[in-house]
Amino acid sequence: MTDNAAAKDRFGGLTALARPLLADLGRLATGRGGPAAGPLNIEDVRALARRRSCALPFSYVDSAAEDFTTHRANLRSFEELTLRPNLLTDVRERDRSVELFGRTLASPVLLAPTGMPGIQHRDAEFAGAGAAHAAGTVFTVSMASSHSVTAIAEKCPGPLWFQLYPWGNADDFTPYVELAARAGCEALVVTLDTPVGGNREADRRTGFTMPPHVSRENIGEVVRHPVRFGRWIRTLATGPGIRMGNIAETGATGGMNAVHQATRFEAKFVPGFSADELALVRRMWDGPLLVKGITTAEQARRARAAGVDGVIVSNHGGRQLDGLPAAIRALPEVADALDGTDVEVLLDGGVRRGTDILKALALGAKAVMLGRPWVWGLAAGGREGVDTVLRILNTEVERDMALMGIRTLSELGRHNVNVPAAWAYATPGGN
Repeated sequence: MTDNAAAKDRFGGLTALARPLLADLGRLATGRGGPAAGPLNIEDVRALARRRSCALPFSYVDSAAEDFTTHRANLRSFEELTLRPNLLTDVRERDRSVELFGRTLASPVLLAPTGMPGIQHRDAEFAGAGAAHAAGTVFTVSMASSHSVTAIAEKCPGPLWFQLYPWGNADDFTPYVELAARAGCEALVVTLDTPVGGNREADRRTGFTMPPHVSRENIGEVVRHPVRFGRWIRTLATGPGIRMGNIAETGATGGMNAVHQATRFEAKFVPGFSADELALVRRMWDGPLLVKGITTAEQARRARAAGVDGVIVSNHGGRQLDGLPAAIRALPEVADALDGTDVEVLLDGGVRRGTDILKALALGAKAVMLGRPWVWGLAAGGREGVDTVLRILNTEVERDMALMGIRTLSELGRHNVNVPAAWAYATPGGN
C-alpha cells in the first residue's frame, strides 16, 4: 500500500468514527440526547420519575414506614444472594413464560396493586393494565384504584386480578368481591398486613396529606420547582386525581366527593379480619384466591388451611410494619412450608433486576410482582414508561437466562443460588 493510500485509509477510518460522535454531539446540543438517552434500568426510570415529578406524589410512592429498615432490606438482601450458573448448555432457545392458575403468561413479572396512581399520571391504571396486557402478563387492580375495575376491564381487555383490603365487616368488603366478579377478574388477592395504616413519618415530613395542601413542610418544593408543581396540579385536575373509582362505584363512602373518599378510606380498616373472614371470602369467591403479606411458615400454613390457592410473600414494600424480614429472605421459609402442596408462591418486594427475578424463582417463587417500579414508569412517561419498565426487566430475564444456562424458568432451583448461612431460619412450634 502506498503512503497516499495508507493516509487515505486512515482518514476514512477516522471519518467513520467521527461521524456518529458528531451526530451525538448534535443531538445533545439540541436536547435530544445520545444513544443512551432513555432509561437503561429500573433505577434510571426512578431517577427520571423524580426529575419529572412534584416531590409530594413522588415521595408518597417512594416512602416507607418509620426508619425504612425493611424497605432497605428488601433491596440489600438480593445482593446477599449469589448465582450458580449451569454452563456448557445450549441456550439458543429460551422461554420465559410461566403458568399460573391455568393461564400461560409470557412473563414471570406481574404488576402489583397500588393505590391512587392517578396522583402520578391521569391515565393511572389504564396505562398499567395496557402495558401489562401488551407484555402478556397480569395487572392487579387495587381496591383503592383511581379508575374503577369496571372501567379498567372495559378499556384494557386482558387478565386482571383484584386486590381486597381486609375491612373487618363483611357488609363492607362483600360489595368489592362482587364488583371484581362482575368485572371478570380472574383472581382475588386479599391483603392481610394492613389491619391499620403503617407509621409513614416520611409522608408527614414532606407534607403529603389528603387532601393535598401547601404547607410549611412542602412550600420549598413548590417555590423551587413551580413547573413540576403546576404539572401535578394539571394532573389532578384532568385525571382521576385522588378519586378512588371502586369506592365511588360501590358507594362505600355514601356518595362523598373524592376528598372525603380518600380521607375516610383508612377509617374503614378494622383490625378484626381473622381466619373466619378469610374463610367467608373463600366461600364467596369461585376463582383463585391469594393472600398477600405472608412472611412466615406459620402464616403460610394458616392461609392454606383457609383454602387459598396462592400466597404472596410480601412486607408491603416496607410501608407497614418496619422490622419485618426482607421479602426474598422470608421466601425460602414460606416455600418450604408449602412444598408439595398445590398452593402457588409469589414474591413481592425489592425486585429491580432480571437477576432478582431469577433468584426469587430459584428460591421457590412461581412469579414476582412489581409495585413501585411500574408507578415510577407511570410518573416518568405514562403508558410508555410502564412499557419501558416491563421491557427492561423482560429483556434482562432473557439475557440472564442465557448467562445462567437456563432454557426455561422451571429449571431454576436452590442449586442455582448460594444462600448465606445467616439466612437459616427456625420455625417455632407447629407442623
